[in-house]
Amino acid sequence: MLNKLLINFAQISQIFLLHYYIGIIKKLSPRKVFNFVKLFIGFHYSRLTKQATQLGLPFFVSIEPTTSCNLRCPQCPSGLREFTRPTGMLQHQLFEKIILQLKPTLHSLTFYFQGEPYLNPDFLNMVNFAGKQNIFTITSTNAHYLTEENAKKTIESKLDKLIISVDGITQEVYEQYRIGGKLDKVLSGTQEILKQKKLLKSKTPHVVWQFVVFKPNQHQIEAVKKLGKELGVDEVKIKTAQVYDFENGHSLIPDLEKYSRYKKNGNNFEIKNKLLNQCWRMWQGCVITWDGKIVPCCFDKDAKYQLGNLENETFKNVWHSQAYNQFRNAVLQSRNKIDICTNCTEGTKVWA
Repeated sequence: MLNKLLINFAQISQIFLLHYYIGIIKKLSPRKVFNFVKLFIGFHYSRLTKQATQLGLPFFVSIEPTTSCNLRCPQCPSGLREFTRPTGMLQHQLFEKIILQLKPTLHSLTFYFQGEPYLNPDFLNMVNFAGKQNIFTITSTNAHYLTEENAKKTIESKLDKLIISVDGITQEVYEQYRIGGKLDKVLSGTQEILKQKKLLKSKTPHVVWQFVVFKPNQHQIEAVKKLGKELGVDEVKIKTAQVYDFENGHSLIPDLEKYSRYKKNGNNFEIKNKLLNQCWRMWQGCVITWDGKIVPCCFDKDAKYQLGNLENETFKNVWHSQAYNQFRNAVLQSRNKIDICTNCTEGTKVWA
């Protein structure tokens, strides 16, 4: 009997995953596919020549709804309140201006960089607007604001993918990283979004529980997978953690080698993967801050490497600018000299 139930659960999970991938494919168009091919060719040609050649426009971008956050996570500039850039909210007018420039070639949009997206009162209206432009929409939340009303509005916004941060399955473990957070709110928020999804007979959003592995929670990896299945989330994702000042060791670095980005070398720690002079992200997408600044990737938390500002420039001009290509050239030629790259595991892969 148990085996039959497990088989049925696996079959149901496969059906939900199928709907998810169909949703991704539906957001494609001949122009978007052709643009992706141009990006791919430009990236590999640049790797061979060591000179940046950008042939397309972004296939994926992240846009920041806000830098405000209700939690104080110790490895997050937003949580630590240590930004050198101002705190603020993305305005709908600026958002629409950006999306209308990008929509012909843009496939996916993540509403996240720093901060808690649901703190922006216009957040779900922006999700809905992007969805109407045939863009695949994603967000990441700590789930403290997934009330019945917000859960219903989330379903109605047609958000495609919802990532919920769950870094512990007991309050004692959860609060060691998610400082100021309440696990019961995460669980009730998850249940509310799944309930509203069912009531409104919606296939979206694809609900992901994301568990970032730190030393204090590493013993709960299997338990979080089990709990996620019991609640009925679509996917449980186990993710390695970025830790600042890792060189001398840190209390958050897990002991489990499989789930750590770092390895011990003598008395110090270093990133496991070799830092290659390449990074697909410099070709396929970028990050846009709440006030319209373009930065190369999500590791530039303080927007140190500002490559343009969409308040007074067009995206296409910034994307193909000399300044942007100079940054891409630096990545191709001496990536280890760029500070935001030295704690990054991207670029070790050709595709992503």
